[in-house]
Amino acid sequence: MPQGDHIDLHRKRYGERLDAEETRRKKEARSAHKRAEYAKKVLGIKAKIYAKRRHAEKVTMKKTIAMHEEKGKRSRADGDKDAGAAVPAYLLDREEAARAKVLSNTVKQKRKEKAGKWDVPLPKVRPVSEQEMFRVMSSGKRKKKAWKRMLTKVTYVSPTFTRKPPKYERFIRPTGLRFDKANVTHPELKATFQLEILGVKKNPNGSLYTGLGVITKGTIIEVNVSELGLVTPRGKVVWGKYAQVTNVPENEGCINAVLLV
Repeated sequence: MPQGDHIDLHRKRYGERLDAEETRRKKEARSAHKRAEYAKKVLGIKAKIYAKRRHAEKVTMKKTIAMHEEKGKRSRADGDKDAGAAVPAYLLDREEAARAKVLSNTVKQKRKEKAGKWDVPLPKVRPVSEQEMFRVMSSGKRKKKAWKRMLTKVTYVSPTFTRKPPKYERFIRPTGLRFDKANVTHPELKATFQLEILGVKKNPNGSLYTGLGVITKGTIIEVNVSELGLVTPRGKVVWGKYAQVTNVPENEGCINAVLLV
């Protein structure tokens, strides 16, 4: 049994492979087929146990999704009334409403992650074309085979990143466009902190840009919040938290983001 978060810590410090996100996505996409195949093959008591566990998972997910939908709804408050109590004639066609119970921030966050729903400050952003993102590089004798691309957007690379030899380098990330810190605003504290970037979680333009660490408007980045002193319910210090970029970094020369709480 593991005694610490060594794997997560190593990933946050030194990063992952460029295709790690795509590999995870493909594995997750295949999991449904693998589960279905296993469900067809399995027999006897194992089949019963598997079906029971799968049913419990589906029930939990449906409850979670229903809880999300319930947040903004109004529900009829009939629980606290007596069944035989007389109602005046002018109230017969009315329904008394009560606000749904508001959950604590921590529980809401966990349920959103489980159901795959994120409430981000910028839900929609302008897509960036490849012509705008890359500049064609032609170097050497073979001018026709211009297979190198230089990024024109702000990028993040891990501190231990080492460039490939120029002969094999496909994507060039200019040093002047590499950023390792961001101005992150806490929406509840109404305060801004300059925090270190740990990685790029999701670029809305695609997995290729996520792997390359490209930061554009609407990108979800992971920042080091250990200096803020945030603690989990179990008492562990929170190392990294997600934030969404709200500005155009290459135009303004800095990264402004809002913390997702």
